[in-house]
Amino acid sequence: MLKEYRTVTEVVGPLMMVEQVEGVKFDELVEIELQDGTMRHGQVLEVENDKAMVQIFEGPSGINLRDTKVRFRGKPLSLDVSEDMVGRIFDGMGNIIDDGPAIIPEDNLDVNGQAINPVSRDYPDEFIQTGISAIDHLNTLVRGQKLPVFSGSGLPHKELASQIARQATVLNSDEKFAVVFAAMGITFDEAEYFMQDFKKTGAIDRSVMFINLANDPAIERIATPKIALTTAEYLAFEKGMHVLVIMTDMTNYCEALREISAARREVPGRRGYPGYLYTNLSTIYERAGRLVGREGSVTQIPILSMPEDDITHPIPDLTGYITEGQIILDQNLNNQGIKPPINVLPSLSRLKDKGSGEGKTRKDHAATMNQLFAAYATGKQAKELAVVLGESALTETDKKYVEFTDRFEKEYINQGFYTNRTIFESLDLGWELLRILPRTELKRIKDEMIDEYLGQTETE
Repeated sequence: MLKEYRTVTEVVGPLMMVEQVEGVKFDELVEIELQDGTMRHGQVLEVENDKAMVQIFEGPSGINLRDTKVRFRGKPLSLDVSEDMVGRIFDGMGNIIDDGPAIIPEDNLDVNGQAINPVSRDYPDEFIQTGISAIDHLNTLVRGQKLPVFSGSGLPHKELASQIARQATVLNSDEKFAVVFAAMGITFDEAEYFMQDFKKTGAIDRSVMFINLANDPAIERIATPKIALTTAEYLAFEKGMHVLVIMTDMTNYCEALREISAARREVPGRRGYPGYLYTNLSTIYERAGRLVGREGSVTQIPILSMPEDDITHPIPDLTGYITEGQIILDQNLNNQGIKPPINVLPSLSRLKDKGSGEGKTRKDHAATMNQLFAAYATGKQAKELAVVLGESALTETDKKYVEFTDRFEKEYINQGFYTNRTIFESLDLGWELLRILPRTELKRIKDEMIDEYLGQTETE
């Protein structure tokens, strides 16, 4: 029988102070019974002497200090998991919301997980195909990587998230693949978009969806990514699946952290975010990876909308430090109607060389990637020069680079949200665009490779 306390002395926002407690531990789960018999749940955030600070998951409205009963469960927040979760939709706390049958749990896991021993980590080096040329060819995603998407206000990151969830697959593998999709602080319209899109395209059949709405308590928003990652780790390391975790929007998660930090009256750090933001984000991002001797893997694509489109803002800044690159969506490309509006020049995948090449994609992958990057950068410079000095100032080669840049954006990047290109189609399209340039400009590709893929005379 759990001990019952009626010593609630203060409620501030999502936080509640309980006094005269005994044996209470950090992170312990809490049951809160209101005066009318309604049950709420919480978690111990801080313990000092005989006082415990509890964060309330469902919000503080209607709490009567004198008549509220509090019981400490003696265990942390946990989740019932099962392989039957695939194909189902849950709220941000792991409760079923799709009107389907209850899940019969195979295990019950602590949502905080455990840090992976670095010695047990296997190096990420297997290619994951997203069907998007700008990612697969130029900023390759590999199994076990964490590769965030940096978006801005009004940019179509939800469409990109859906596209990756639909199309992602591991090449040349018949192993099971699953997507764990966690949405935090999204509007009802966005939630409806994701649910309908997943159902309409059949993506739901291999997905587990966790949806936390904007009007749900901030404290629930903090639990959602942990619950999603606990599910992903179970499917990966216990069931041998390759799991891709898409989390949107990490900015909403960080705003919830800031809100709770303010309620705790903590000294704020940069832009009012708590000083432990870096540490907190790392506990989420570092749950991606592969384990030696285990079949499964957890790969992460966190999506965050940069406040004021500022890449130096603490959220994208700290995310960039922890993760292995970034995919950047661009406002100018979006204004031109290019979908997805991925700006490949500042985008980066630090592990792209590990997941490409002969035996993984194709032997011309790295060479064409480097040549396309260089040609696009040169073409952008030529276009800027034309704006300042006029087109007459451009050489014939410069004009070829401008033509290449225009076609690269319109044909290569602008593939739309429902075109699923294989990596081989992306590579072939890259070669087709490189035909525009004189052969002498293809300085990053060996002659024998140019001969093999373009022929000996076609670019001379």
